[in-house]
Amino acid sequence: MAQAVDARWDLLLLCVAGYILSVVGRVHQLFPSLETFRPALLTGFLAIALYLFDRQDVRRLKDVFVPTTKYLMAFSFWMMLSVTTALVRSNSFDLVFGNFIKTVLMYLVIAAAVRGIRDVERLLLVYLLSAAAYAAVTIARFDVGSGADWRLGRLYYYDANDLATFLVTAMPFGLYFLHAARRARARVLAAVGLAVLTVAFVRTGSRGGFIALLAVVLFVVFRYSAIRLRWRAWAAVIVALVVIGTATGQYWEQMGTILSDADYNRTDQSGRMQIWSRGVSYMLSHPLLGVGPDNFRTAEGTLSDFADRQQFGVGVRWTAAHNAFVQVGAELGLPGLVLFIGILASAFVGLRRARPSDPAGIDSPNRQTQLAQALTGSLIGFTVGAFFLSLAYSEMLYALLAFSVGLRKLTTAAKGATVTPLG
Repeated sequence: MAQAVDARWDLLLLCVAGYILSVVGRVHQLFPSLETFRPALLTGFLAIALYLFDRQDVRRLKDVFVPTTKYLMAFSFWMMLSVTTALVRSNSFDLVFGNFIKTVLMYLVIAAAVRGIRDVERLLLVYLLSAAAYAAVTIARFDVGSGADWRLGRLYYYDANDLATFLVTAMPFGLYFLHAARRARARVLAAVGLAVLTVAFVRTGSRGGFIALLAVVLFVVFRYSAIRLRWRAWAAVIVALVVIGTATGQYWEQMGTILSDADYNRTDQSGRMQIWSRGVSYMLSHPLLGVGPDNFRTAEGTLSDFADRQQFGVGVRWTAAHNAFVQVGAELGLPGLVLFIGILASAFVGLRRARPSDPAGIDSPNRQTQLAQALTGSLIGFTVGAFFLSLAYSEMLYALLAFSVGLRKLTTAAKGATVTPLG
């Protein structure tokens, strides 16, 4: 049955793909002429409308109410409660009701829209293409030089650190298509895509991204068991060669400061260590509902131990949390942090359970195990990268979660099925 229902793209899946290209890949900002059509709003609205009129059993909403979705629903409810006690309610209201609720709604539509393994492949391919397009445009339009300009600066939407995490999350999908595609041309394109992602990644100069990349590489080499070791080794070699071939001495000097006790992140008041420490204090002083969604910066400017300096004319930097877990704990309190961790943990558990028993072993025509491991690698990249970034409410995360839940719901139906991969 799975082979029949997902044999071709349909209009709903095309709208979902357009939505991913818009809210994650930001194609309308890469190519401003698309902005006129407001693609995120258009594709999102059409996807919701088409889903409401879709009567296919394989797209029943109840099938996506797995633990990850339940945690997300509870998390969303807690965000709404946190608005009531927020330091600045308008900030929280705009984030929750102007943005996050739409993200959650589209999460449900994306996960429910999946009809079979091919649909998961299609969505992962769209995500990979969106990252590769962003990387290619960044390489073409933004130069890096020497001195203070050795790395990418302000970009269209993502800053350099956010972009590094985005690129890392796409790399496991490049590996999947490098191995699973049946046509040599598709494998070549996947290899080129991985190279482009890596070149752009190096230009970001992100230390948090570098740690995330190391985590993904270690997972691929030691735990990506659905692919033979030689394939994993070759993929790691490709990435390593591109990094070595494009990284400058200044890049390696910057990476060498990750563990330095003299690094500003450890010593400076606006460094990550100090920010995280203050974030924990906000969480402990507001343990139930936090300071409110999108109010970490406000807490920095009003609750921090140096906020009083402003009355003497001394400037105070209202900084972001630079850690998704500190961000959630401070803004939503301890219950919000528990729910956020539950979302991520349940997604990893669900992906592990999404691997059907496969008597044919490695390289079986059944692609479900490989997809589950590719998504696991991607979520590892996000989780490690987000430890250094304020990405708790980003569309990037909830798209990956939706793919994971979409795959999870196919577990029973996919057992014993033979699916021809894309490419």
